[in-house]
Amino acid sequence: MNDPNDHKYRKYHPYQDLYNVPAQNLYNLPTSPEFLFQEESVNQRRSWSENLQYYTGTGYLSGAILGGAKGSIEGIRSAEPGETLKLRVNRVLNSGGHAGRKFGNNLGVLGLMFAGIESGLIHWRDTDDFVNTVLAGLSTGAIYRAAKGPRSAAIAGVIGGIAAAGAVAAKQAVKRYVPI
Repeated sequence: MNDPNDHKYRKYHPYQDLYNVPAQNLYNLPTSPEFLFQEESVNQRRSWSENLQYYTGTGYLSGAILGGAKGSIEGIRSAEPGETLKLRVNRVLNSGGHAGRKFGNNLGVLGLMFAGIESGLIHWRDTDDFVNTVLAGLSTGAIYRAAKGPRSAAIAGVIGGIAAAGAVAAKQAVKRYVPI
């Protein structure tokens, strides 16, 4: 190891220059989003495909959680006296899974319809405002219940429009009054 020719060669050390760099320079990252094209920075919303995935995914996930909880509670309530623990657990898991899939699929389809209609309205009206969201909620509710008849479709449309308007109002209130 103590070779007289060793002083001619410098040993490789990949991290030798990192020790002299202050830590604040290592983590000095931009805080604003970076865009490849200038036109992208003007638009402050998700694209139609991102909206479609977002609303469908959150609808399915929240429906599955709520339905699973509701089904599990129903499974606990429907337990009969004298059942073994294994049978009760099986009943709770089966009813929770069944209701979770049902609610998740229904809310996922509602999210899919809502995102598609809202993106279509934004493209058709060439503006992005709360009217598109309310009209999308109204249309989604009406289309979702159209097979049950015109009265049911009208009621569901009104409920969907009110829910969408409430969501827009809640989002604006959070933006305005909750410091981030």
